[in-house]
Amino acid sequence: MPTLVIVGAQWGDEAKGKMVDVLGSEAEIVVRYSGGNNAGHTVIADGKEYKFQLIPAGILHPNVTAVLGGGMVVCPKGLLEELDRTVALKGEIGKLKVSSAAHVVFPYHRLLDKLEEEHREHKLGTTSRGIGPAYQDKVARFGIRMGEFVRPERLEPRLREVLSFKNRLIKMFGEQPIDFDELYTEYSGYAERIRPYVTDIEVLIQDAVASKKRVLFEGAQGTFLDLDSGTYPFVTSGHPTAGGAVIGTGIGPRDIESVLGVCKAYTTRVGGGPFPTELLDAIGEEIREKGKEYGTVTGRGRRCGWLDLVLLKHSCRLNSINGLIVTRLDVLSGFEHLKVCTGYRLDGQELNYVPTETSEFERVEPIYKEVPGWSGDLRKARSLNDLPEEARNYLTFMEDFTGVPTAILSIGPDREETIMVRPELIWNERSRNQVGVA
Repeated sequence: MPTLVIVGAQWGDEAKGKMVDVLGSEAEIVVRYSGGNNAGHTVIADGKEYKFQLIPAGILHPNVTAVLGGGMVVCPKGLLEELDRTVALKGEIGKLKVSSAAHVVFPYHRLLDKLEEEHREHKLGTTSRGIGPAYQDKVARFGIRMGEFVRPERLEPRLREVLSFKNRLIKMFGEQPIDFDELYTEYSGYAERIRPYVTDIEVLIQDAVASKKRVLFEGAQGTFLDLDSGTYPFVTSGHPTAGGAVIGTGIGPRDIESVLGVCKAYTTRVGGGPFPTELLDAIGEEIREKGKEYGTVTGRGRRCGWLDLVLLKHSCRLNSINGLIVTRLDVLSGFEHLKVCTGYRLDGQELNYVPTETSEFERVEPIYKEVPGWSGDLRKARSLNDLPEEARNYLTFMEDFTGVPTAILSIGPDREETIMVRPELIWNERSRNQVGVA
């Protein structure tokens, strides 16, 4: 049962897309299980840059079936634009499948997202892509699913019903209502193009797992943006944690064999919410510029800070992570000393865990351990032995604190800038005769 979940172990933007691309070549099915086009993955392959927001990055491999799972909310226009853009760059790509259970994001979702954020006293930093309102409709049992969207006899009455209600809300905000005929005409066109891709994906994935095919489950965002496990209310509306792979695809908990947590060698966050190790100084700005820490979807500069090992250890437990994928280690080259958060201080007491209550987490002060830095261009390394001793010690410190070994090390954005440290943690009976194995 060679199944693998790749999950963001921090607040997202950990370079999961690159790792899905790298490992996707070895999978037969790659499934995205949560979120919408508020998440972004950038992949650099064959000298070209690919930007994914909905489609699993594994689609770059022609042998792969890329699946949008039922736990997702999908903007039809965005999906088609992304598909066309990818085909124009790549040519031959894998097969695309869209779950009939995935919910559809419409323009009224985006408008309400924007209006709600504008009227909040405490801003969440939403991307205004309509993700939250689409999930609200899903929970309220009022949403329109892909299976209905691609059937004209179902779409027309459902959209008319829902839009009538949404227009009343829009008018309450003082905005002009959305015209049904224009909306229906535009989105019927999208439905026509998307129809061939829509199918029941649960049985497809279940059969693949039962027949021991390699299935890779791709998370979006990061652990601490999870609706239940994250820093609520500064979270997304879905489940980016490894458990989301069960909720959003139709597999059972015992079907998950391996979970790899992708984490940066430092910490970043986008939008509002607590961030104990955030650096509001020249060091934070240097990390942002060296790491090109700007959002794939929004272009917003990410908040940057030192590595928070308390947060990472908690993530390892939440997700049952058996191996870490450490990225952006190269960005930290050039600093004489680095700081790592190993605890928190709250109201005079030391904590070795992440408080569940966000109002408490906002007030914690990080307890740092200073460690030696290193210099040099790490992107030329092709094995651990090629790294400076201080960089290797940094990785060992992370492993010892979290209790989780490093499976893969990424020291640059390109596919080749990847070191397979412990391949046995990735796929069951994975061959060591791979390019880049240490």
